[in-house]
Amino acid sequence: MKYEAILFDMDGTILDTLEDLTDAVNHVLKGNGEPVHTMDEIRSFVGNGMKKLMERAVPGGAGHPDFDRMFKEYQEYYPPHSRIKTKPYDGILNVMDECSRRGIKLGIVSNKQQPAVKELAEYYFPDRVMAAVGDAEGREVKPAPDACMEAMKQMGADPDKTLYIGDSDVDALTAQNSGIDCLLVTWGFRGRELLEKQTCIGLIDRPEEILSYLS
Repeated sequence: MKYEAILFDMDGTILDTLEDLTDAVNHVLKGNGEPVHTMDEIRSFVGNGMKKLMERAVPGGAGHPDFDRMFKEYQEYYPPHSRIKTKPYDGILNVMDECSRRGIKLGIVSNKQQPAVKELAEYYFPDRVMAAVGDAEGREVKPAPDACMEAMKQMGADPDKTLYIGDSDVDALTAQNSGIDCLLVTWGFRGRELLEKQTCIGLIDRPEEILSYLS
């Protein structure tokens, strides 16, 4: 078998989190008298961690006089409201179970806060992943390789036999920086035109297509 481990990005790859992310950002903006964003706008803002998400969503970004307070409000509001509309993409659970049946180790790497990544992984993917690694003190967010390296360490995975699956240019660069192969999905938060420009072993339109890359 070519791959013995798979690392999944979370948002836009295995979990459709866009509605809850949009609602959380807009809750903070509305409460501070700022204009809210559409889901498509939020879709374009995500991918580089929650601070960058808020910098892109708040008028003036980090230069807004109340940015630090608004960012803290988001940090406090999102975790307890992260499972209202969020759901796994159709077919993902079946693919994960088939991978496990084949003896492939599974992990998650995300730019969400570590507690949120752990909670969402345990809630939506119980007993399916060996590692769920997010943003934490001492780790650089993706596209830095830190989260991938930590996940592979926890899983006992060889980079030469690990596949990274994501939905964005950030994910492609993360895999490249981590020295592992990358497969990109088209059902996530970025358009095909952007994905076609990235370095990866392929683009897929349905979760079950992952299985064709595993042998």
